Amino acid sequence: MDFILLIVGLVILTGGAEFIVRGSVSLGKKLKISLFAIGVVVVGAGTSLPELASSLEAVISNHSDIAVGAIVGSNIANIILIMGATTLLCPISGVTQNQINQSILNIIITFILILMSLFFIQFNFIFGIISLLALTIIMISQIKKGSLDFSEVDDKGEYPILISLFLILVGIIFLIYGSKYFVGAAVNIAIIYGVPESVVGATLVALGTSLPELSVGILSAIRRKVDFALGNVLGSNIYNILGVMGISSFFANFSIPSSMVHFDLYVMTAVIILITLFMIINKRLGRTYGILSLLIYIGYIFFLYN
Repeated sequence: MDFILLIVGLVILTGGAEFIVRGSVSLGKKLKISLFAIGVVVVGAGTSLPELASSLEAVISNHSDIAVGAIVGSNIANIILIMGATTLLCPISGVTQNQINQSILNIIITFILILMSLFFIQFNFIFGIISLLALTIIMISQIKKGSLDFSEVDDKGEYPILISLFLILVGIIFLIYGSKYFVGAAVNIAIIYGVPESVVGATLVALGTSLPELSVGILSAIRRKVDFALGNVLGSNIYNILGVMGISSFFANFSIPSSMVHFDLYVMTAVIILITLFMIINKRLGRTYGILSLLIYIGYIFFLYN
């Protein structure tokens, strides 16, 4: 039953995020807001709404280990599961310097997390302010460089204002209740099977919230449109830590679980360094990276549960 509730919660979460994105895009068009401005919101926050909702619910309900595990696990999945599957189907050629810079920024952020864990620095209100300021600066920089893909904005429909507002309201309700089912089921699974909450967060919760990005990545590879796939994944990792973890830290003080300090954080750092080396040395991500990264992900999951 808990696994069923986990899936139901994920479906409701994903549906809620889609309703909010569609309602917001439609409302923006009705109010004559530029597609560029709408795109910044959709690309910057839309795909991370399930992660944000589930993390907030976990932190507020005093299960912060699930929230941290989900963020770290999602970042690991983004780099070696999503990009691995994408490049295995369709190699990414012509890696840009901006994408390399994004990857290096990911490395810097992971090192900051490691330092915070080593010096027992908690995620709190101050971290939230600093991280959101940093995220704003990064977003402005990416906008100036024109590295954000807003093509999906044109694919969203336009509805009357009342329907747009209704979609946003329904989306918010779905996110609230979907996150309750999703996190509640994850907590119960951890208790029943005696698995640490951080492990459940890094695997079941992280994989669940990453499924939309995985499907988009595979679909992009099938359509041979992977130009922005790498940048979007790297940007999503930055948003997960600075945005999702930053906002969550306003609601409670929490730390990185000790088990993650000695393993998952270093795995996250290692896979980001791995993809960066591939990008710098080869200037592309081919099927060799795809096979290697998928094998690493399988090994990571196997190790966690054994």
